[in-house]
Amino acid sequence: MITTIVNKGVSIVMALVVLVSTLSFTIESHYCGEHLVDIAIFTKAKQCGVDVITTKATVKTKGCCKNEIEVITGQDQLKINTFDDLQFSKQYLIKSFVYTYSQLFKRVPKQSVPHKNYAPPNLIIDFQVLHDVYII
Repeated sequence: MITTIVNKGVSIVMALVVLVSTLSFTIESHYCGEHLVDIAIFTKAKQCGVDVITTKATVKTKGCCKNEIEVITGQDQLKINTFDDLQFSKQYLIKSFVYTYSQLFKRVPKQSVPHKNYAPPNLIIDFQVLHDVYII
């Protein structure tokens, strides 16, 4: 029971690590002078209404405002192997494992229990206690 919980937990953590490591997003912040006006993730930051001049890394306004854009890039060079890229011995091992593992879960025919719908008779007198007969 605990091992299944641990296995599921580890699987979820590994999937989240892969998802987060490949995720890319931008953080855009707008400053008016020294004061931070707005920070936005995935969208544009709200402007304070002053005309904007665009440069490469920062966007400055004619006045005292500026926008800072920080791009956080995820991993984009994942190595994806196919089954055909594996050596023959590893392919054989994986095929054997999958076949053996799938054979563990064959359905067993359902067995009928003839006395399932019948209740035991009511116990009026406990003869074993009455006659002091105990099976040891």
